[in-house]
Amino acid sequence: MFCLRNYWSPAFTLGREGAPVGRPLKFNSLVVCGARGPRPRYPRVWRTSKKIGTISKSQKLVQCIKDLSNVKEEVYGALDSFVAWELEFPLIVVKKALKTLEDGREWKRIIQVIKWMFNKGQGKTMGSYYTLLNALIEDGRVEEAEELFGKIFSRYMEGLPRTFFMRMISLYYNLGSYDKMFEVFADMEELGVRPEGSIIRMLSDVFQKLGMMDKYEKLKKKYPPPKWEYRYIKGKRIRMRVYPGNKTEEATKGDPDEDELEEAESIHIDNELEEAGSTGLDRNVLDDAASGDLEYV
Repeated sequence: MFCLRNYWSPAFTLGREGAPVGRPLKFNSLVVCGARGPRPRYPRVWRTSKKIGTISKSQKLVQCIKDLSNVKEEVYGALDSFVAWELEFPLIVVKKALKTLEDGREWKRIIQVIKWMFNKGQGKTMGSYYTLLNALIEDGRVEEAEELFGKIFSRYMEGLPRTFFMRMISLYYNLGSYDKMFEVFADMEELGVRPEGSIIRMLSDVFQKLGMMDKYEKLKKKYPPPKWEYRYIKGKRIRMRVYPGNKTEEATKGDPDEDELEEAESIHIDNELEEAGSTGLDRNVLDDAASGDLEYV
C-alpha cells in the first residue's frame, strides 16, 4: 500500500496510479525561511495606504499656518494640534517647514515657529538660533536680535560659529553703528576667530570713511588679501589667482586636470584644518551646543 505520509506535501499531488506528481504552487511570491526553507506567502486581502513622508508633512504644516493671523495663541494652537498625535516631536518636519518659510521670506512665521519649538524644548541647535537671528534682523526687530546674540554669545562664547559674528557685523555696517561693529570685531579677535574677506572689506571701508588710516594699515597688514580663491565653473572647483585690481586669472587654462583639482582640494582642506586649529573651536561643541537650555520666549 502506498504511504502518503512520505510524499504528501502542499507541493505534490497524486496521479491516477497513486504516484506523486510534482506541481508548483501558484502563489505570488515565495519567501525563503532560514529554518524550514521556502514557504508560500498568500496574497494580501487589503492594501495599505500610502505613507506620508517628511516633505509632504512639512508642506502640510506650512499650509496649516500660512493663512493664520499674527496672534501668538492662534499660531501656537494650530501647531499644537498638528503635532498632537505624534509619538515623537517631528523635528525633521519642522526644520523642512522652516526652510520652506525661509525661501518664501516669511520672517514672522519663522520667528513664531522657532519660538514655539523652543518652548517645547526641541531643536535648540546653532542652526535654529542662526535662523531665528536672521529672521529677527530681516523683520526689523534689531533689539530682539541683539538680545538673542548677547545670550548666545554669553553661553557659547568659545564655541560660537563665525557666521553669527558676520551677521551682526553686516547688520551694524548697514545701520551705521560703527562702535558696535568694532566691539563685535574685537570679540572675534579676542576669541581667535579669523574673519572672512567680506568682514575685512567692511572694516576697511569704515576706517577709510572715519579717517582712521593707521588702523586701516594695521588691518591690511594683519589680514592681507588672499592670493588664491576657489570658484565653481561648470560644476568643477577651480583655484584661481586674485590680483590687486580685483581681477582673477584661471590657474589652469581650459579644463582642469585631476591632479590640479586634487591639489586645490587638498590645499583647501589644509587651510580649513589650520583655521580650525587656530580658532580653537571644537566640532563637538558646535554640534552639541544645544545640550544646554537657552531661555528665550
